[in-house]
Amino acid sequence: MTPIRPFPVDAPEATACLVAYFAELSARFGQTFDPYADADPAALQPPRGLFLIAGTGMPMGCVALRTGAEGLPPGTGEVKRLWVAPAARGQGLARRLMAEVETAARGMGLSHLRLDTSRHLPEAQALYLRDGWTGIPRYNSNPYADHWFEKQLGPAQIS
Repeated sequence: MTPIRPFPVDAPEATACLVAYFAELSARFGQTFDPYADADPAALQPPRGLFLIAGTGMPMGCVALRTGAEGLPPGTGEVKRLWVAPAARGQGLARRLMAEVETAARGMGLSHLRLDTSRHLPEAQALYLRDGWTGIPRYNSNPYADHWFEKQLGPAQIS
């Protein structure tokens, strides 16, 4: 099973994920994508957030969590930068990344998560709806977002 663990957002592995993520978004959106338009990289590191990477050696996916951002009430975090490499898609890795970020959010004392996504990412929207996210009104000013979601976190799962 592909390991998932936290990395500094400025680690080479994180940079590789983010470069691939932004390149894919730019191609899918049909426009240049500003990586800093909606998330300061410093906010994706402890104590305000975290950056998770799946894989060893070549990263296969990533997801980030931040707190204290625009439109987030107390006790709520925001999921950012969910990406899975094309070669790793269809194997449940995005779901595992989301489960790990939810576990981390619970560990940070958060009770809710929010996220936004674009109409250009229908597979992301489908994943969120399958995994219990609920559509909500716009909560931020992300210029690339068309859909906003929230999830109430239940108690930690005991395995």
